[in-house]
Amino acid sequence: MLLNPQRGLPAGAVRAACTTVLVLAMLTAVLTWTEAGWKTVVPMATTVVVTFTVLGWWPKTRPVLAPAAATVAAVTALGTLIGRPSRSEGHAGLMALVEIAVSLLMIFMVVRFEPPRRALPLGSALALSESTVLLRLEMPPTLAQALGQSAMFMLVGGGAAVVGGYLRSLDSRRTRSVHEARKAQRTQLAADLHDFVAHDVSGIVVLAQAAQVVGGSGRHEQVLPLLERIEAAGLQALASLDRTVLMLNASGADGASAGDVRSAPYGVRDIAELVQRFTTSGYTEVDYACALTDEEIAEVPREVAETAHRTVVEALTNVRRHAASTTAVRVSVRINGNGRDRALVVDVSNSAQAIGPVGFGGPRSGGGTGLVALTERVTVLGGEFTAGPYGDDGWRVLAALPLHGMPTRAEDETSVRSPHR
Repeated sequence: MLLNPQRGLPAGAVRAACTTVLVLAMLTAVLTWTEAGWKTVVPMATTVVVTFTVLGWWPKTRPVLAPAAATVAAVTALGTLIGRPSRSEGHAGLMALVEIAVSLLMIFMVVRFEPPRRALPLGSALALSESTVLLRLEMPPTLAQALGQSAMFMLVGGGAAVVGGYLRSLDSRRTRSVHEARKAQRTQLAADLHDFVAHDVSGIVVLAQAAQVVGGSGRHEQVLPLLERIEAAGLQALASLDRTVLMLNASGADGASAGDVRSAPYGVRDIAELVQRFTTSGYTEVDYACALTDEEIAEVPREVAETAHRTVVEALTNVRRHAASTTAVRVSVRINGNGRDRALVVDVSNSAQAIGPVGFGGPRSGGGTGLVALTERVTVLGGEFTAGPYGDDGWRVLAALPLHGMPTRAEDETSVRSPHR
C-alpha cells in the first residue's frame, strides 16, 4: 500500500492487519506495565497506536499525517527526557526496538507524502528523537559513545528517509509523465484539426467568395453548384472533427494512458482523394502522380504513410491560403533508392500565381507553424524536409522519408502514434 497507494493491498485487509497490531500493542502495554514501567510503555504504545492508525485508514488520514508525526516525535523525545537509564532484563529493550522501528516507518511516510517544507523538519525531528530511544535503557559511559550511538541510529533514520524520497521521486516522475502525455495529446489533436479541418475550411472560404462574385455578376444559375460544393466541403470538415473527437473518446474508453492517441487511418492511398477534394473545391488543377504499386504501398511503414499524407495536406492548404490564383499544382509520390537507402519521396510544387484573379481570396497572412511542425515530424522519422521558392516564383515542398528499419503498416496496425507535432 505504501509503495503504491492507488493500487496497494485491499483496504479491508490493511485495516485488519493494523487493527491487530494496535490490539497487540495495547495488550503488551497492559501486561508489561509493572515490569517495564510506564515511562517505557507509554511512548511505545503511543507511537504504535498513532502510526498504525494513520497507516490503516489511509488515505482518509492523509490530512493528519503531519500532526501525527509531530506527536510521535514529541512523545518519543519526552520519553527519553523523563526516562531513567536502567539495566532492565525484561521487555523494556524489545519495546524500545519496536518504538524505533515504528518511528522509522513514520519517517518513511512523512518524507514520501508530506510537502518538502514540512517533510524536512518533521523527518529531522523524528530521526533525532528515534536516535535517543536506547539511551533510556543504558547511558554509555562517555559522551562520545552516547553521541556515536545516537549518530548510528540517525543514519538508520536517514535510510528510511532515502527510501521514502526515492518512492516520492517515482511518483513525481509518473505525474510529470502523465502531464507531458496529456500535453502531447492536446498538441496532436490541435495538429489534426489544423491539417485536416483547415484544408476543408480554406476550400469553403474560396467557394463562398466565388459564389459572391458569380452572384454579383448576375449568373445566378452558377450559384447552386457552388453551394453544393460548399456543402460537401463543410460535411468533410465536420467528418474530420467527428473523427478527432472519436480518437479522444476511444483513448479514454479503452483505459489507455493520456498519451495513447490512436493514429489517424490516413495514408498514401488517401492522397488521391485529398487531391480530388482540393480540385473540386477550387479552380486550380492538380497533376497527381503516384508511382507506387499496391504492394509497395502496403510496405510503407505506418508513421511514414501518415506523414506523407500530412505533407500533402499542409502543402495544399498553404497553396489555398497563400497562392489561391496559382495556375498549376503538381503532387508526386514515389520511392527512390535501393535496399537500406529506400525512401518515400513526397513532392508538392505550385507555379507562380496568375497575373489576373484566377483564384479567389488572394494571399492570406497568419499561420506559420505548419511547416515548422512538419519539419520536426519528418526529422524525427530520420527523413529530410525542405520547403522554399521553386522555379519562376513558385513554391515547392519536398519530403524524403526513409523506409528501412521501421515497422510496416501491416505489422503495426495496433501501434500508438508518436505524439510529435
